[in-house]
Amino acid sequence: MDFTVGAQIAERTVHLTRESLVRYAGASGDFNPIHYRDDVAEKVGLPGVLAHGMLTMGIASSVVVAALGDSAAITDYGVRFTRPVVVHPDDGAELRIVAKVGAADAETARIDLTVTHRSTGSRQAADGGSGETTVLGKAQLRVALA
Repeated sequence: MDFTVGAQIAERTVHLTRESLVRYAGASGDFNPIHYRDDVAEKVGLPGVLAHGMLTMGIASSVVVAALGDSAAITDYGVRFTRPVVVHPDDGAELRIVAKVGAADAETARIDLTVTHRSTGSRQAADGGSGETTVLGKAQLRVALA
């Protein structure tokens, strides 16, 4: 694998559905109703049902794990949650993850993730553009190269 600074090591788009959220809730034990009930999300001022932050974070790291073929190579991982991922009841949502080498030396590499969300179908942004927003800031993994 090329660990030259700037090299893209992985890219993937993941489609999330409300079913994805229910499955994640069952696996994680996080049954906060903002992740599956529109009425509760609306009542607390959210734009809709949100994907779990840790689900988004996990999906993002899985792209790098798949590229590396070894999760043990990841020595550190951190993100800042910047925007929610709203999951439409019918159309779902798209997460796009791009992983690039941000820094490297003889022993480690820093992988920078760009994670964007795009509402699908009828929920695309009113601005007429792609509706993509960055949902994780400073998303970085450290990878042992040895």
